[in-house]
Amino acid sequence: MSLSRFKMAACGRVKMPHLPPFLAALSVLGLLIAVDSSDLVDTNANGIAGVPGGPAQLPGQLQQQSPPRRAGGWKLVEEEACKEDVVRVCSKHIWNNNLAVLECLQDVREPDNEISSDCNHLLWNYKLNLTTDPKFESVAREVCKTTVPEIRECANEVPGKGFLVSCLVDHRGNITEYQCHQYITKMTAIIFSDYRLICGFMDDCKNDINALKCGSIRPGDKDPHSQGEVVACLEKALVNEAEETDPKNKISDSCKKAILRVAELSSDDFHLDRHLYFACRDDRERFCETTQAGEGRIYKCLFNHKFEESMSEKCREALTTRQKLIAQDYKISYSLAKSCKSDLKKYRCNVENLPRSREARLSYLLMCLESAVHRGRQVSSECQAEMLDYRRMLMEDFSLSPEIILSCRGEIEHHCSGLHRKGRTLHCLMKVVRGERGSVGANCQQALQTLVQETDPGADYRIDRALSEACESVIQTACKHIRSGDPMILSCLMEHLYTEKMVEDCEHRLLELQYFISRDWKLDPVLYRKCQGDASRLCHTQGWNETNEMMPAGAIFSCLYRHAYRTEEQGRRLSRECRAEVQRILHQRALDVKLDPGLQDKCMTDLGKWCTEKTEKGQELECLQDHLEELTVECREVVGNLTELESEDIQIEALLMRACEPVIQTYCHDMADNQIESGDLMECLIQNKHQKEMNEKCAVGVTHFQLVQMKDFRFSYKFKMACKDDVMKNCPNIKKKVDVVICLSTSVRNDTLHEAKEHHVSMKCRRQLRVEELEMTEDIRLEPEVYDACKTDIKNFCLNIPYGNAQIIECLKEKKKHLSQRCHQKVFKLQEMEMMDPELDYTLMRVCKQMIKRFCPDSDSKSILMCLKQNKNSETMDPKCKQMITKRQITQNTDFRFNPAISRACKADIPKFCREILVTAKDGAELEGQVISCLKLKYADQRLSTDCEDQIRVIIQDSAIDYRLNPQLQLHCSEEISTLCPDEAAAQEQTGQVEECLKGNLLKIKVDACKKEVLNMLKESKADIFVDPVLHTACALDLRHQCAAILPGKGRQMSCLMEALENKRIRLQPECKKRLQDRIEMWGYAAQVAPAEGFSDLAFQVMNSPSKNYILSVISLGICILFLIGLMCGRITKRVTRELKDRLHQGLKMTTWKRLG
Repeated sequence: MSLSRFKMAACGRVKMPHLPPFLAALSVLGLLIAVDSSDLVDTNANGIAGVPGGPAQLPGQLQQQSPPRRAGGWKLVEEEACKEDVVRVCSKHIWNNNLAVLECLQDVREPDNEISSDCNHLLWNYKLNLTTDPKFESVAREVCKTTVPEIRECANEVPGKGFLVSCLVDHRGNITEYQCHQYITKMTAIIFSDYRLICGFMDDCKNDINALKCGSIRPGDKDPHSQGEVVACLEKALVNEAEETDPKNKISDSCKKAILRVAELSSDDFHLDRHLYFACRDDRERFCETTQAGEGRIYKCLFNHKFEESMSEKCREALTTRQKLIAQDYKISYSLAKSCKSDLKKYRCNVENLPRSREARLSYLLMCLESAVHRGRQVSSECQAEMLDYRRMLMEDFSLSPEIILSCRGEIEHHCSGLHRKGRTLHCLMKVVRGERGSVGANCQQALQTLVQETDPGADYRIDRALSEACESVIQTACKHIRSGDPMILSCLMEHLYTEKMVEDCEHRLLELQYFISRDWKLDPVLYRKCQGDASRLCHTQGWNETNEMMPAGAIFSCLYRHAYRTEEQGRRLSRECRAEVQRILHQRALDVKLDPGLQDKCMTDLGKWCTEKTEKGQELECLQDHLEELTVECREVVGNLTELESEDIQIEALLMRACEPVIQTYCHDMADNQIESGDLMECLIQNKHQKEMNEKCAVGVTHFQLVQMKDFRFSYKFKMACKDDVMKNCPNIKKKVDVVICLSTSVRNDTLHEAKEHHVSMKCRRQLRVEELEMTEDIRLEPEVYDACKTDIKNFCLNIPYGNAQIIECLKEKKKHLSQRCHQKVFKLQEMEMMDPELDYTLMRVCKQMIKRFCPDSDSKSILMCLKQNKNSETMDPKCKQMITKRQITQNTDFRFNPAISRACKADIPKFCREILVTAKDGAELEGQVISCLKLKYADQRLSTDCEDQIRVIIQDSAIDYRLNPQLQLHCSEEISTLCPDEAAAQEQTGQVEECLKGNLLKIKVDACKKEVLNMLKESKADIFVDPVLHTACALDLRHQCAAILPGKGRQMSCLMEALENKRIRLQPECKKRLQDRIEMWGYAAQVAPAEGFSDLAFQVMNSPSKNYILSVISLGICILFLIGLMCGRITKRVTRELKDRLHQGLKMTTWKRLG
């Protein structure tokens, strides 16, 4: 047998006198060693009891008399040195059994029962001679006659050397013979009571004992035969060396092996670890009284109670040392080594070509077997149970991991001192790594990451005691449907993060652990199991416990999620199971930016620069998205990719999904249940953003996502998929979504205007483009150019107005006269676009949604407003919609450019009759209704084209009912309306009463501009009765009876009524008669106030005068008289002219002759 097996006979042989043979038969259970006292207790020349030439000369000179021989054999109880101690300490029934007495005496540690120095000296000699006596070999062969041949190493020992007993102790775990096992157990107890009795230990560790001063732990100790303190000192030195970067005293390799071997041999029975046994005797009685000794059960029981408040500090320290040794060599744990022996061999976790320091480490064993489990291999339940215990042990106590001590010492002292128990220190370090409490070094972070991989708490939350205790209540309520220990418990906890079921302490512990799990895809067992095939196929991964510098663990998940969202055309997609797991992880990571390693690593600087005040959950990513343009290139790329991914699967935004749950359940549940890479869910949320089920959190989240989408068209998944080819073709260098929308919309408009046979923009893109245009109208922030131009004006005029529902835009429209020039121009362009395409008018479409369905179901988008105006006065028209239609009419009448129908119909009339207004108007300025007023006057003069006349007639009719539709009247007569017609103006519904009031008070109006507008109204009413709704309503019946054959227009029906009024044989309706007389009177006032300014004006007044026939007769008579006078004057002047001509002719003749002559 090789020396590496550490024989347990004394290495330095004691020179012994002749010993009589042992009794032929020994009862193993009683095991009474009956030999002559002179054989067991040697005396030197001076009669001093001692061991000449032994390993160490014991102190304490003791004059020893040789005991007389007795027929019954030598007994410890009969020796004078120990008699008193035996009687005092040991039970009487064991006095005749020397080994039982020996065990009794060496287990004494109470101060009141200390053994005398003389007895200790005698016991030392007795044990030494007992263990070194070759005669024990014959006893061992007799008692273990069946076992020895079965153990090859022991059968091959050289007889007579005393090594057989040591070999049997070494292999006691394999002994099945009961008597042999009992005998070897007793011998083991003797051997482990003193390090000097262990073969090879003294030779291997003598120098280290001296260097470390472990030979004199307690000088003057009265218990020199129990040297467990020496072994304990060496063990502490060994574990301390592993925790120091540059240890002062390095233990030799041979002594290290000896220490670990001694610990291994004492692994089954805690009595054999003398230091721990004495340190924990009371604790064993307190916590493990019912636990049966053997097979390491007492150790495990004590380990489980290590952090109990009532556990003695001395025992806790001894247990920690033992655990640290196990961390260095798993074989020191009897139960672990035994339970996992076959699995270790099966999965080659202790192959011979590996260095012992690696194969023996607990971490290597755990990683190797965990790899087998994660690959779906079968590992025995007993081994997995043991692994669970030791993984929990490593997570509970950071000091068991030398790498943590070495790499994190400064962080522990600075941030986490005094938190040693129950995994609190590790979680404190995790919290520091997350950046919540200072900073941590890279080495410390790596050590923590390695520990998390070794313990693999993702596979079973119970491994992390701090997490288990903090989250127990949450698990019992939110995750009770999941089997205890199932990996999905952690996923369930993440799903309930930031919900009312989550408690704060659990939230912190969970995020601290998930920070590390998220950095290695293998630490999520469900993800690894479902995706290991895809990862190997697509990402070229290695084994579970292997690393690849070219493809680090954090990069594997990035590779997986890139393939998860590929289309079928792109190929190489993930399997369905793996894709579902990748989506689950993405949903969890969205809860906290620190759970996304790539995002945090690349954006650490930007987070500190832009987002230090964004401390609420989910705000950090939103902050980075808000500052996308200002981010560093690397961070912008990561945030952009993540945002693009969110647009495809908005359910990744778990917090947003929770906030929007009511809306989703009511309006979008089909999209939520069946959404497969389509972006339909977000589109549904946007469309229902203002439903009553929508809460503030959801609305804010949806709006934020809309705003982020404006930064890059790729962030809008449906738009990207529908228009990516069109963007590349038509708008190749444009990135911002709003610019892309404008670019594509311009192409669509140009193609439509030019009636192109083939559109530059595909139909699929045109449909989605329309959706994007409509969505952008809901919030001014979705129109970046308008928003940027109007920020100051919003603060000045719309400070307390919320952004949603286009309310800011409406506010700016109402305050348009007060806006800055730049903002005014943008708002004007926006209104012009809305009037050209009313479907883009978000407020109109929202307020009149039901009315559009009722009155305009077949109208195209561009004729919706016209349809609504036509049905405005319907009895079933909604009042709010009616009010909104009026608002839009007012806007249209302020500028002809807001009225597409006028622009088309009066295209030739406007430059012909209103050129001066267009020339004098400033660039970008509104015309305040001047062009409309100009056209209205020309309508009165009956000079407009037919199409233009039809459109103007409608405007005049509408403005005659509601004065607000006449911008010039409002502009010039606002003061008169408030003073002369306050009650009429305050009426809830306008029916032309304000216009009637102004007409009736024409002579009271002082402002010329206002007076002119009223006169224009009177002039317009003469042109056609239809433009005077009050008169038309009053005379509707008379028109039907008296003027049915008269075509409307050009004042014909008005003239018909005037003639009927003058005809005494015709009786008009009283109301009609009264209104006609009022109009005649008003026209008379108008003639007095404003006489004709020109021939055309005079002709108009004559033609529309009630005395038109009389006036025309007088004018005709005057013309006739003038004609006759002209004829008479012509006759007289003709004769005179002839005479003058003759005289002139004669004069010329005379002059000519004279010259000739």
